This record gives sequence, C-alpha cells and structure tokens, in this order.
Amino acid sequence: MITTRVRVIDLETAGNGPHDVCEIGWQDVSLEPGGIWRVDEERGAFLVNPGRPISPDTMAVHHIRDEDVVGAPFWKGIAPSVLRPEGGVIALAAHRAAFEQRYCTPMLSGAASWICTWKCALRLWPHLPRFSNQLLRYQRMPEGLIHEIGLPAHRAMPDAYVTAHHLRDMLNQTSLEQLLAWSRQPGLLPRVPSGPDRGKSWDQVDIAALRDLAGDRDVDLRFSAQTELARRGDMLDASPPAVPVQPRLL
Repeated sequence: MITTRVRVIDLETAGNGPHDVCEIGWQDVSLEPGGIWRVDEERGAFLVNPGRPISPDTMAVHHIRDEDVVGAPFWKGIAPSVLRPEGGVIALAAHRAAFEQRYCTPMLSGAASWICTWKCALRLWPHLPRFSNQLLRYQRMPEGLIHEIGLPAHRAMPDAYVTAHHLRDMLNQTSLEQLLAWSRQPGLLPRVPSGPDRGKSWDQVDIAALRDLAGDRDVDLRFSAQTELARRGDMLDASPPAVPVQPRLL
C-alpha cells in the first residue's frame, strides 16, 4: 500500500481556454521505508477531448491532432481519476505549476497542495544558468532517468517523467514542507533577468535599481528585488506580491 507519494502532473492543451486540455500525464514519486524518495513505476497518460479544434500553434508543439482525440473523454470526466487516485497523494507537482493549476482546479484535485519544481529549482540550484524542465534534464543529468521514457518532449507523460526526477532529487535534498512553502511564494530569481543589470546577482545591484525593480509588474522580479532589499534592511512600503498565473521564463 502506498503511504506517501507525490504525483507529478503535466498537461498539453488545445489553446488557452479554461477547458482546453488535450492530454494529461502523470508520474509518481514515492517515499521508501528508509526515508529515500524514488521515481516509481506508476506513470501514464490519457488523451482528452478538448471539445474544440486544436490550434495549429499548439499542434506544432505536441503534435496531438484533432483526429487523435476523437472519442477521448472530456476533461472533467477524466481529471479526477488522475488527480485523486486510489490511495491518495500528499501533494501534486508540476514544473511551473501555475499552468497546471489553471486547469486542475481545487474541485477536480480535491484541493490538493502543489509543488512547483521551477520555483524550487531556483532555490536549490541557483548556480544553473536556466531552469526549464528540459534544460534542467541535460544540465543536471539526473541519476536513473531513462532517456527513451522521457521522449518525446512536450508530451504529457514523458515531461512528467522528467519533472519527477527533478522532484525526487529535491525531496532528497530538503523537506516536503520546505518545497511546499517555496511553491506558495513567487519565484526567487537568482539573477536579474533583463534590463541594464541583466545577469547580475542581486547583491551586485545598486539600491536605486533595486527599488525600481521592486515595483515591476512581473511578480517574480518584484518579489526577488524586494527580498534583496529586505536582506539589506531596506524595507519598502509594498504589499506582498500575488502568486502569478504564469511567470515569465528564465
């Protein structure tokens, strides 16, 4: 019996509407009796009928065609069986989980907690130059990742499988509670992503520039600048930033 597992979720969509999922994939990460997390054998994917034509833009990414989803279940019919499996999960996870959470609503997921492996990678591996799921795969080369199972990229199960290896290593490096806490906050960027200070670590940015960035529209950039200001003891009169719907790519 599974007592402790986190289910990694990945979605492919037909467009940007609220019910546009055309594939859901999953991969479980489970806790062994000795306290070590592992990527287990529980993985899979379902095609989903989005109830509308798949856009050419998204077809060009995942190569799922309208004829592939004819007769597939609709999203609300299939999502609960994946998001709330028999035996339960202690959390769901995804890379840039804000995207998956747009579709995996609390009603469908049973109000599960979420881990964002993108936000956690920023905290645990700030030395890396980029933080996309596939770049982490080749920058880090996670132990035990079978190359062929992780292909093709931009399909739901292979992408979830790759993300699960990042999550396993994160869980073996820090606690589940810490990953959940980081995931509830905006992303803490290790470097300035754009502008005249692009590429600098935050401790290299002067105070005037930090104050300017602390008012930026991008929630992750704003949060990162405010965090550095707070570290220096320069507290701005600013409201806590809201969690973004979809943060910018690094």
